Amino acid sequence: MNQLAIYGWNDKLDQLKQESTYNALPHGRVSVVHRTCYEVISENGQFQCELTGSMMYGRSDFELPCTGDWVIFQPFDENKGIIVDMLPRERTLYRKKNGTVADKQVIASYVDQAFIVQSLDDNFNVRRAERFMVQMQEENINAAWVLNKADLDFDRQEIEEQIKHIFRRIPVFFTSIRQPETILRLRESIPEGETVVFVGSSGVGKSSLVNALCGKSLLLASDISLSTGKGRHTSTRREMVLMDGSGVLIDTPGVREFGLAMDGVDSLEEVLDISDYAKACRFKDCKHINEPGCAVLEAVNSGLLDAKVYESYLKLRREAWHFFASEHEKRKKEKSFTKLVEEVKKRKANR
Repeated sequence: MNQLAIYGWNDKLDQLKQESTYNALPHGRVSVVHRTCYEVISENGQFQCELTGSMMYGRSDFELPCTGDWVIFQPFDENKGIIVDMLPRERTLYRKKNGTVADKQVIASYVDQAFIVQSLDDNFNVRRAERFMVQMQEENINAAWVLNKADLDFDRQEIEEQIKHIFRRIPVFFTSIRQPETILRLRESIPEGETVVFVGSSGVGKSSLVNALCGKSLLLASDISLSTGKGRHTSTRREMVLMDGSGVLIDTPGVREFGLAMDGVDSLEEVLDISDYAKACRFKDCKHINEPGCAVLEAVNSGLLDAKVYESYLKLRREAWHFFASEHEKRKKEKSFTKLVEEVKKRKANR
């Protein structure tokens, strides 16, 4: 059996590799990304790799390898190598890059499941969870919601009432590292060879959860802060770890903001559980704002659809359309620039 199968290598990836010019070289999966160095797990152990000049300077930041990517590399010395090619990405989790209008930041690739981790204190935020869910749906990544620190004092009935529309769409786990049975249930949801990424704010206990799932301390997890009562955030990079007899886990640094980076808004209605109402609207292109015969508005007015969920839908739709329009405009400009460069080259060649 291929040793990399437990990291997710399969026949489809093997076919993709055969299409590469460098298919005779070894391949591996990026487990950690440093600034200019990549830790790559291969059949022959772990390699510290750098990029070829053409890859480093010929690609945008978004196109450079990230944690989870499968790469082809040329080994040299005992455990060093140079990455010469990267297999096409699938199921990539990304977000809108902070401070930009239409740039994407990659979080991880080849993700099967994404665990949205929140803690049952003032970090609990339904709207933020919806935002993560929408982006995951866009990339065909299965989402699950992990409500951590379940040993704290909280009103479970009130929480479940707030998230009933999410309960219908994805699995929800209440976990605590002080309650081993809750960790076991989470562990059982991760099959061997599957990649799971943990996303959420700082201090919600992602690294501690990863350590508990693996049964050993693999990632640093800080003590509880005496001033805030929360765990201090320690993850500063996206890091992949292997669970014995189970899947692959990727811990990520805490994110304060998670901007949507979508090419459309089709998945919004489904994720926010309003698609059934939308199908009953009088007009197929109904925007659910003030159109006559809008079944979504009727559901809100009658109390069948939570007004807060509806408001979240409108907000996320505006954000998604803004990104889509900005991205479209950016591509249009890039296309025009490329065309201009080609015309200049032709003129020079014809002189």
